[in-house]
Amino acid sequence: MSATWYECKVKYRKTDETSGARKVKTEPFLVDAISYTEAETRITEEMSVYLSEGEEILITNIKVANYAEIHPFENADRWFKSKVSLIAFDQESGKERKTNQYLLVQANDVKEAFENTTHVMRDTMGEYSIPAISESPIMDVFPYFTGEEEDAERAEEFMRLKDSVPVAHEENETFALEDSLVAEEEA
Repeated sequence: MSATWYECKVKYRKTDETSGARKVKTEPFLVDAISYTEAETRITEEMSVYLSEGEEILITNIKVANYAEIHPFENADRWFKSKVSLIAFDQESGKERKTNQYLLVQANDVKEAFENTTHVMRDTMGEYSIPAISESPIMDVFPYFTGEEEDAERAEEFMRLKDSVPVAHEENETFALEDSLVAEEEA
């Protein structure tokens, strides 16, 4: 059975990281659920961790998200929507047919999102292309796990990957200067 993902827009008080002030924010979250009712219940439970005593959330919208798969990656902190076109050859008409699907991939930037999407698609038997990758507004993903023993390992691995801390990449100034000089010469 494939998962049905619901995008829930939640209005709540959030502590601003720069100023430390509590501000009202409306942010989208993704929940794996069977129905709209379960999605509402699950997002309310998951968001209770982020609330102070006596605070409440307001769910402003719930809709079915069109993600075929969700892929967390270690040391990544943002979610990207990757459009993948599966290419099939129609024997009767002699034409190529493209079927689009969307993946939600965790990464630090668009380049890494492309690499992670390629990594996820590496075992695909047919041809495919990746025509678009964009940063998603999704703040967090809450998958459903039954709590059974075989699920416990999957849940633990998913949460470990999702919550891992991004690696700080230091830029080599010499190489960056050389790249900018090459770019200027080509222009």
